[in-house]
Amino acid sequence: MAEQEDQRAANRGTVARRLLTEMRPYRGTLLVAMGFIVVGALTQAAGPYLVSRAIDHDISSGNVLGLLRTMVLLLVVYGAGALSGRAQTRRVGATGQKVLSSMRTRLFDQLQTLPLTYFDKRPIGDLMSRLLSDVDTLNQFFSQGVTQLLGSMLGLVGVLVAMLALNIPLALACFTLIPVMLLTTRFFATRARKAYRKTRQTAGNVTAELQEEIVGVRQAQAFNRTDVNIQRFRDRNAANRDANVAAVGITSAFSPAMDMLSTIATALVIGYGGYLVLQGRLSVGLLAAFLIYVQQFFRPVQLMASVYTQMQSALAGAERIYAILDETREPADAPDAVELGRAEGRITFEKVSFAYDPAHPVLHDMSFEIQPGQTVALVGRTGAGKTTVANLIPRFYDTTTGVVRLDGQDIKRVTRASLRRQMAMVIQEPFLFSGTIAENIAYGRPGASREEVEQAARAVHAHEFITAQPKGYDSVLGEGGATLSQGQRQLLAFARAVIADPRVLILDEATANIDTRTEALIQRALSTLLAGRTSVVIAHRLSTIRNADLILVIDAGRITERGTHEELMARNGLYAELYHRQFREPPPAAPAKLASGDTRPLKM
Repeated sequence: MAEQEDQRAANRGTVARRLLTEMRPYRGTLLVAMGFIVVGALTQAAGPYLVSRAIDHDISSGNVLGLLRTMVLLLVVYGAGALSGRAQTRRVGATGQKVLSSMRTRLFDQLQTLPLTYFDKRPIGDLMSRLLSDVDTLNQFFSQGVTQLLGSMLGLVGVLVAMLALNIPLALACFTLIPVMLLTTRFFATRARKAYRKTRQTAGNVTAELQEEIVGVRQAQAFNRTDVNIQRFRDRNAANRDANVAAVGITSAFSPAMDMLSTIATALVIGYGGYLVLQGRLSVGLLAAFLIYVQQFFRPVQLMASVYTQMQSALAGAERIYAILDETREPADAPDAVELGRAEGRITFEKVSFAYDPAHPVLHDMSFEIQPGQTVALVGRTGAGKTTVANLIPRFYDTTTGVVRLDGQDIKRVTRASLRRQMAMVIQEPFLFSGTIAENIAYGRPGASREEVEQAARAVHAHEFITAQPKGYDSVLGEGGATLSQGQRQLLAFARAVIADPRVLILDEATANIDTRTEALIQRALSTLLAGRTSVVIAHRLSTIRNADLILVIDAGRITERGTHEELMARNGLYAELYHRQFREPPPAAPAKLASGDTRPLKM
């Protein structure tokens, strides 16, 4: 436990230093703000002294004019403090917002360039929590906490110096409470640190659960899981509530402790200070000033403690943010990577093996070649590795061993951007963005004209249903295109692929959720779309790939059969088994070997 706490302390120190470096570009603004903070601290220290002067020199001597001058000076001092406080808050707050804006941008850039393996292992809701909730904790700290922390620290120094300057014995008597105050602060701060780290974790769990259940609400209702999901969310929400209640409880207990110490300090000043007044060693005005200083002494301490707990929450959030920023990005292009020109479309796998987890290989020593313009289908049972093969072609993942080539070039030796410009992918569950239908079709080529958008839609027979929408191509889609049918969303995904004009087209179960009539339209569109392009088609619906130039049957990460539909049916292997099972056709009876060389069929 001690080692873990030491490690966490080291991590907090590292995170704090990194947050300070975030402000380095704004040193000039912060120096100006620091100047205003110093002015504020000086005005805090000067105010009580002027009060003592008014009592001892003006009121006691009946000097009305002198009292008036002191009051005007006191007004000027406190006015200057108020203006400097506003100026410092504005500058520090503006700087904090610039830092946060930069961090959000870097976070988004990082998420766009992380490998897909990162997202395979993490809930999207947790990432959203880091982008929103954790950044918001930093926002609160930068907007208010930094200014209050710096102002309180300098104000406290000013008060200590002023107290020593006015009367050393009384000041030292007050300082006897400082060790108690520091121990109390440490006691609460240690517990607040742990509590606020837990609040960040539980908040991330709530957001992750919320995002998942909202996206899956259709399935939850279909499988009558709503009651179970509600209870699970309640449990996570209760854990977050309890964590926040514990954190607030610790914070709220600190203020009464500081109030008690403040009361003791006040009693000490009145008792010992009153004794000094009676002894003639202290004036009434200085006693009044000390009473004000004692209040000013504990107010910054309480404020710093409050900001400290806020800072712990911010550091916990920053720790989660930097965890994303420190993730290894998608491997950079090789130093000698070249820009790939217009590809012919020859794809070669040379003894390729791949594993998401080194302990569990997915592909084993796979080799095949697809000629330019060929349509190759990947067939096999669920989990055989078909989608993994397709994902290796655009380098969504890199091979563990072996080489994938495009037109004879190792795809690791060409830039990713130029490689992916040659390709388009349509998956079983296409994602449509919030925006118009035209914008979604043009996603693959943002500069496309409206005429090109419509041509792409006509090519996949989507034009009719689009024009039937209230605003045609300018109809705005909700998140994920929820107002469209599954078939219509798939047609838009096809149109998006058409307008990108790829040399290599990857279809991953792209017709699985389309009705028979729509599938017929798609099949006619595909004959035009696939012409002259290299196409890799993954399909469980085997009727869609009967005309493929080559069919690769994959089983447990290995190619077990290859050939055309007719050749594989004649072989009567796994492909024929899958085909007959899908269409409920009994496979031809295999000859039974009754005796050596006897292959007469069994009689029923």
